[in-house]
Amino acid sequence: MAADVDLWVFGYGSLMWDPGFAHVRRETARLPGWHRSFCMTSIHYRGTPEAPGLVLALDAAEGAACDGVAFGVTAEARAEVLAYLHDRELVSDAYLERRLPVRLADGAEVEAVTYVIDHDHVQYRAGLTLEEQAAIIARSSGRNGTNADYLWNTVDHLGALGLADPDLDWLAERVRRIRAEG
Repeated sequence: MAADVDLWVFGYGSLMWDPGFAHVRRETARLPGWHRSFCMTSIHYRGTPEAPGLVLALDAAEGAACDGVAFGVTAEARAEVLAYLHDRELVSDAYLERRLPVRLADGAEVEAVTYVIDHDHVQYRAGLTLEEQAAIIARSSGRNGTNADYLWNTVDHLGALGLADPDLDWLAERVRRIRAEG
């Protein structure tokens, strides 16, 4: 690990392609024991209170692993980055901020700030089928744009990193078909 990295942040959704903060390292990484899932309603960024969308969250699952990106932050930027992330990720308190071990592509294990779903929060939506998720994602939008664009950007960036997520790939194709059908 580079000596100039004081803090690691793990991104598995929009943080991968739009971190919004200064970083000195960017590495693919794996978080064991968690999976990426459209299990959180979005009432701010990709939906509204009247028509919620869905965004990705990390949900604990035995034997699972989530591939994403770890961002290394300097000590000088630490406070500013954490303040930014709190404003962005904890806007409705549906995420819990955790420090979890992630394994970088080079095999090093680091502790990273990670945002996971709060099972007790009203925005937690476990158990939706992929078809139900696709129907919601295809029609939802919020102040940051369409839910479909959020999904497609995530899938595109995972692909560019050589990371696979079969459920997201299926959702991306299904959402395209739903939107094409009008």
